[in-house]
Amino acid sequence: MQRTIFNTPLITPLLRQVASLLLKLHGWRVIYDQSAQDAKKYVLLGAPHTTNWDGYYFILAALKLKLVPQWMGKDNLFKFPLGGMMRWFGGIAVDRSKANNLVEGTVNAFNRSEELIVAVPPEGTRGKAERWKTGFYHIARGAAVPVVCGFINFPKKELGLGPAFRMGENLEAELKRFRDFYADKIGKFPELYTPPI
Repeated sequence: MQRTIFNTPLITPLLRQVASLLLKLHGWRVIYDQSAQDAKKYVLLGAPHTTNWDGYYFILAALKLKLVPQWMGKDNLFKFPLGGMMRWFGGIAVDRSKANNLVEGTVNAFNRSEELIVAVPPEGTRGKAERWKTGFYHIARGAAVPVVCGFINFPKKELGLGPAFRMGENLEAELKRFRDFYADKIGKFPELYTPPI
């Protein structure tokens, strides 16, 4: 496993203390469902995703909860001069211009790992989208791992981990579960949120 902000000896324990302090100073509360905290391998949703601030708070919460997540981002985020830093923050570059089998590659990564958290923003963008991208569902089904509902709620200043859901065969039924869970979670710019449909 590559060294990231979440698992670098000596540095990460210090950063966890800094993250807890920053969350307290910002007035944010991190909450979690025990089913998510106990899981070792899962797909972590990040929603609603309406601003770059989501990433900042995601990193603080992950440090506080002692998670070691990896996340997928557009490959142009990983170019010089910021590429190394993005990887250290747990990023995995995704080239959207090429037809690559991201689902299969991620399933294989889960199958090779004893512990792995892959964070996915199902909206695929900070702006308004037509619908959720469903790659997370196919990854979870293919790797037989749960999907954990990572969330942020700006009005209440809450973020964290919701329940861990095992994915059934009916995609529409699963999307309804996510729609119900995220119904009261509000992003910084609510008009940009794309609910699961």
